[in-house]
Parts: sequence; C-alpha cells; structure tokens
Amino acid sequence: MDDLQNGKTVGESRVNLAQLMQPEHANNHGNVHGGWIMKLIDEAGALACMRHAQRRVVTVAVDQMMFRQPIRIGDLVTLTAEVSYAGRTSLEARVEVIAENPVTGEYVHTNTAYCVYVALDNDGKPTQVPPLIPETDIHRQRMERAKQRQAYRLSRREDD
Repeated sequence: MDDLQNGKTVGESRVNLAQLMQPEHANNHGNVHGGWIMKLIDEAGALACMRHAQRRVVTVAVDQMMFRQPIRIGDLVTLTAEVSYAGRTSLEARVEVIAENPVTGEYVHTNTAYCVYVALDNDGKPTQVPPLIPETDIHRQRMERAKQRQAYRLSRREDD
C-alpha cells in the first residue's frame, strides 16, 4: 500500500466518549470500579481502530492499567482514543481518560491505556489495515514508542 494514497491519519481515527458515573458504576465508598473504566477504555479503543480499519476488530491485549486518581460517582468521564500504531493486521489504540466534576469544572487525568486489536474480514480472519500517517511530531514519537511496545509484545508471545 502507498502510505500517502491509502493511509489514514491519526486524527481520522479519533473518538471521544463521555459518560456520567452513576451509583451502579461504583462501590459503596463512591469510587467507580476499575473494571467499568476498563470496559469503557476497550470500547473507545475498539471504535478508534474500527474507524481506521473500517473493519470490525477484536481485542488482543491491554497493556498495564494504572489509575493515578480515583473516579467518583457524579464525575463525567471522557475518553479520547486514537490509533497510535498500525501493523499489517494489528492496531494499537492510545486511550486517555479524564474525570471531571461537571459542577466545579475541575478535572484530572486518571490514566492512559494502550490496547491492541486485530482487524477481521467478513469470515472472521485477520485482514490488512491501512498504514497510519502521523500528523505531528507528537504523533511520530507516539508511533515510534508504539512500534517498540509491539516488538516487545511479539517477543513475549514467542516466549510462551
């Protein structure tokens, strides 16, 4: 594939999701369950990768998940996801999570996650994805780090 002709930019994959955290998302101390946030991260990452590949995708891996700050009932959680790496059939999505108190306007970056997906054809087989075109120096740096993460993941897979 010719990068400039058939590739897609990082911005073309970007997805923003927002959800108000309700009592059913939290424990009895008012903190939102990490598993609920992980579910939202997976949804946002998958949507960004589907936008890029224009195919359905399946989750292959989620890198380490660390929460810097708790998310509370009543917070507006905003997830911004974009493709940070495109291989032959796999894609990595960078998902940033922000929790905002909608009354005060105060917000905090709670975590950033990297998720890996594989694009599937209509028969459920891995299929080729368009190359990723970085638009800024930050995108180029993120893409380079993503290539390193992917090489590490692949080397770990061979160790199993």
